[in-house]
Amino acid sequence: MDLFEALETTRSIRRFSDAPVTDDEIVTCVRAATQAPSGGNIQPWQFLVARDADTKRAIGDVYRRAYDRYEPALLRVRPPARSSEEEASFQRMARASRHLAEHLGEAPALVLVLMPNISMTLEDDRGPLDVGTPFASVYPAVQNLMLAARGLGIGTTLTTVYRIYQDELRAVCGIPDRYEIVALVPMGRPRRPFCVGRRRPVEQVTHWGRFGSKSTPGR
Repeated sequence: MDLFEALETTRSIRRFSDAPVTDDEIVTCVRAATQAPSGGNIQPWQFLVARDADTKRAIGDVYRRAYDRYEPALLRVRPPARSSEEEASFQRMARASRHLAEHLGEAPALVLVLMPNISMTLEDDRGPLDVGTPFASVYPAVQNLMLAARGLGIGTTLTTVYRIYQDELRAVCGIPDRYEIVALVPMGRPRRPFCVGRRRPVEQVTHWGRFGSKSTPGR
């Protein structure tokens, strides 16, 4: 598959068919994930793959209860849609998200991405040096996992809604308290074909040299 086709069609897939995902395919995706860059090459990731029905069902129960709190809180602060097309797009996303919440435990595989609860903040004689969240050293691996899955015809989505009840999820999977669960990625064959997502035009979100400057250099 062409790299740019994979990049443009690796969308959030929240509805899965009954077609299987093999252990070998999951290992291939995790191997790709471990090739991602990380700060100082610390490679802080661990991957927990849930395959058996009881574990997936328990994870799904935690996720559904978390989503039951998340959805109404989100809807309360959502700004009005700017167009009928935007409203229709949001409603499609909302229905798909609710479907995932109700059926997460039925996905062929669930991958939990973990990292130690660490800080990357250093200090010098003038105080702390904020170099950003350590999660930045894990999310490239999550993207690699999802891109590799796309190359194998497997759909994924990255969700963190479970963090409302993260301690419960740790208990379900036997994860020590010192690990953060930074992502939950369900894997399965999509019910519908992959396609390019609707996104804002690149010109609308790109600035050159200074914020607000939309002209490319040389123009």
